[in-house]
Amino acid sequence: MKNLLSLFRLMRRFPLLSLLILIISVSGYIFQSRNNLLYQGEPKATSWSMNTWFRTLRNHGFIVGYSDVRGNPLWVEYALHPVDESVASLPRPSKFTKDWRAINRIDHNSYTKSGYDRGHNAPNYAMSHLYGKDGQSDSFLMTNISPQKPRLNQQFWRRLEETEIKNFTKLADKVWVITGPVFTGSTERLSSSWRVEIPDAFYKMYITEAKPNQPSKVLAFIVPQTIKGNESLSQFVTSIDTIEAQTGLDFFSDLDDVIEDRLEASVEPQAWDLQAVSNALYRY
Repeated sequence: MKNLLSLFRLMRRFPLLSLLILIISVSGYIFQSRNNLLYQGEPKATSWSMNTWFRTLRNHGFIVGYSDVRGNPLWVEYALHPVDESVASLPRPSKFTKDWRAINRIDHNSYTKSGYDRGHNAPNYAMSHLYGKDGQSDSFLMTNISPQKPRLNQQFWRRLEETEIKNFTKLADKVWVITGPVFTGSTERLSSSWRVEIPDAFYKMYITEAKPNQPSKVLAFIVPQTIKGNESLSQFVTSIDTIEAQTGLDFFSDLDDVIEDRLEASVEPQAWDLQAVSNALYRY
């Protein structure tokens, strides 16, 4: 108690110094929390424009680079490890939630009768099983959502999300995932809300952490909105270099440049045993 009284007196005597210490402490906490959700640096825009500007939003289990201009996250990053499949799934929320941090105020009804699904970037199943109710609730924030055509969202994307949590996590202790939309054509927005731009495609990339005698390996996809939904996962494998060229983002900038160049040019789906699961049906 004496220590608390002494601290209080000190804060009253030196309010500006106390405020500075508080700001430094909170900033350190936020910085540390962000780093725990990022692998080898935060994605960065390769050149500044309104279309590549984003704000970084921290959530339970994942982190978002959100564009208020496009009404989409430009990137979402999260880490995966195997889940206990005997644990029952949490009930799925009936509605998506407006994020108070967003400037554009997009809500559940912004997508209503648009012809597009509310597509998760950080997936509900993984977030709820790995990070509980808080993780699931944050995955239903509209800042985690992008417009996806039903065949993409309900078929191909669902299969890819199941494959990453069910199969890819068997290949490493932790698998880092970065995902988001690709905008390549003319600007088109939802008929139900001008605040939401419609992506032309979506990307996902996976990377494992390097260990002694076990270098990192990567796998990347670009999937167009126009797919039928039942295509092989292998059909859309690409390189991180290609994703960077199409998104204007730079990933894994904290990696050694030689290692970064090698990994980002790599196209080695066999290292992920992709062929064995490329045409598997989904269960979840």
